[in-house]
Amino acid sequence: MQCRFCKTELKNVFIDLVNSPASNSFLSLNELDEPEVYFPLKVYTCHQCFLVQVDEYKKSDAIFNNQYVYFSSYSTSWLKHAEDYTHLMIERFGLNKNSKVIEIASNDGYLLQFFNKSNIPVLGIEPTSNTAEVAIVKGIETVIDFFGTRLATELNDKNIKADLLLGNNVLAHVPDILDFVKGMKVILKDDGAITMEFPHLVQLVINNQFDTIYHEHFSYLSLYTVKQIFESQGLEIFDVQELKTHGGSLRIYVKHMHYSGHKISENVKALLEKEIKDGINNLDYYLHFTKQAMKVKLDLLSFLINQKKEGNKVAAYGAAAKGNTLLNYCGVRNDLIDFVVDANPHKQGKYLPGSHIPVKDENYLKSEKPDFVIILPWNLKEEITAQLSYIKEWKATFVIPIPELQFV
Repeated sequence: MQCRFCKTELKNVFIDLVNSPASNSFLSLNELDEPEVYFPLKVYTCHQCFLVQVDEYKKSDAIFNNQYVYFSSYSTSWLKHAEDYTHLMIERFGLNKNSKVIEIASNDGYLLQFFNKSNIPVLGIEPTSNTAEVAIVKGIETVIDFFGTRLATELNDKNIKADLLLGNNVLAHVPDILDFVKGMKVILKDDGAITMEFPHLVQLVINNQFDTIYHEHFSYLSLYTVKQIFESQGLEIFDVQELKTHGGSLRIYVKHMHYSGHKISENVKALLEKEIKDGINNLDYYLHFTKQAMKVKLDLLSFLINQKKEGNKVAAYGAAAKGNTLLNYCGVRNDLIDFVVDANPHKQGKYLPGSHIPVKDENYLKSEKPDFVIILPWNLKEEITAQLSYIKEWKATFVIPIPELQFV
């Protein structure tokens, strides 16, 4: 296997999560009795450019199909993040009715709807038709397709170019990251700006976030490596911000190298120096991750087995992709966790891949009154504990599995 950026042969394993079904491949009742497809989930570190990456065992067009179940609009905190971002970009770049905002992986229109409300022309690009159709109903023009140089060239030929080109949590999802970045250069106006948000590899390592690894995430990114990738395609990072979203993310601001209108912020140099000081460009930095993940696995299994012995009922909240990675790596099945609650009706009535834990609505939680509720999307723990604070009425306890087992 070669590095998808620098083409160096990959030899260094970051972590091996063995085999897992695709994390968003939820099952119907009838499918529970059918064979289930598992794929290797081994992650490598490139010793040349230090891009952390998973092999493309499951093809992207099979993952992002017409029944894709992730809809961004079901998280209130994520909607607030999107709205705040919109106001910030309008002010920073002076966007108006003559501007064009294009979002790659626009999902159900969760973000572009806020630009729409400000009468700023938008275009969404989204490969999953069921989520794109929701955006279209909201009045958001959407192209249902995968983004890359092919689509960017087609849009450019129609004189469709971006003043602001954005993508939230998509850069890590693309198997051909060079083609993706090259496409962004094609569709960006000469004086335009790109913003990309993605989970920060440094936070993944520090906080033991191995559950953010799944087949839909092909790359795990540091500023050190992302800077190299964009520069290889004639693009330059002129600012970076550290965000709290998804357990710790980066928002990078990118421009054409030849354009001098966006001054390069000291933030770029400062964060790059911090990463290097921490050892991001040294293989030793990546060596202890497997041991950290194993501790979480053993602690979670011990807790669940003890609760089963005590006759206590354990449920989970949030049928998130990260939860499926955690449960399948730990070998947790529906004999240890009774059910999982999720606000997304597209997931309710289905079963988690691998573990076969049934997905229920919130009313089911209230009727069953479990003794413990494990919060699988731990990055939303404040939102979820506030929303479900009523479980304290029957003396239930929240459990947070990452970065270590905690009780709330």
